[in-house]
Amino acid sequence: MLGVVGDFFASILGYLTSTQFVASAVVAVIIVILASVLYRVVVRLLPRILQWHRPDPASRDPAARARIKRRDTALTLISTTLRYVTFAVVALFLVSIFLRDTLPTIAGASILVAILGFGARDFLRDIMAGFFILFEGQYNVGDFIMIEPTGISGLVEEFGLRTTKIRAPSGELIHVPNGTLTAVTNYVTGQQGYTVEVQPKDEEVAESVIEGLEEAQEGYELFLTPPRLFQRAETSEGDVRLYFYAGVLPSTAWLVEENLVERIKAAAGEDGLASEPLVYKITRQNIEHLKAFLPPEEQR
Repeated sequence: MLGVVGDFFASILGYLTSTQFVASAVVAVIIVILASVLYRVVVRLLPRILQWHRPDPASRDPAARARIKRRDTALTLISTTLRYVTFAVVALFLVSIFLRDTLPTIAGASILVAILGFGARDFLRDIMAGFFILFEGQYNVGDFIMIEPTGISGLVEEFGLRTTKIRAPSGELIHVPNGTLTAVTNYVTGQQGYTVEVQPKDEEVAESVIEGLEEAQEGYELFLTPPRLFQRAETSEGDVRLYFYAGVLPSTAWLVEENLVERIKAAAGEDGLASEPLVYKITRQNIEHLKAFLPPEEQR
């Protein structure tokens, strides 16, 4: 048995030092270099090709911005898919080169088959999940999303068939396998809107609150949409109601629920409010959008 093992390793050593193996190795290196160069060239040309028909990024038209997101998603998807295709083609070439002598490659092939068999399930799960995300249009590059069960939230920076790259508000780049996503919340506008209802005791307090928030505009750098008064109403009893709107990143709700509420209290003064400011995530635009799905008799 020791003699058989010795002959096996001797044959492997003889193959590694043979002219045939050296020539195959040189060809393999050339193939890898050419494939790498071709991949880099194509990846660099793709953005320029798609840029020709890309709408103006500064446009505020929702349809134009949606087209930009779809093109960016297609660009990242093509890049990642091309990476897998290039790897698969190069692997096939290398196998065809080195498998002409099967004896020296039996051990390596056995290990490769074991690795592929162990990881194929998760890999295929991620690929299938990525396909359905793309097919159903669950999110695109540039969308702000929150995923479950991890609770990770951020801007979609790159979408691939196997993984999605998310840039967190604090700057971290998070790689999430598509197969691990159980639910996705897509903030289409990129922000979470809040309505804050303020109940001042009299007109003087109401003016103080409005002026106090307007004078503090320099303190709203972290707000996507700074607080603004969009409605002023009076109840049948003559009480004043102020309604403010503010927009922040979905992961920074504390800016409204804590920071803005404290600013309102400070501007109103001690005992200036009839009750605590009320914070709603529901906005008038969302209500109107939901009403469109209700039958006319239920909207009354």
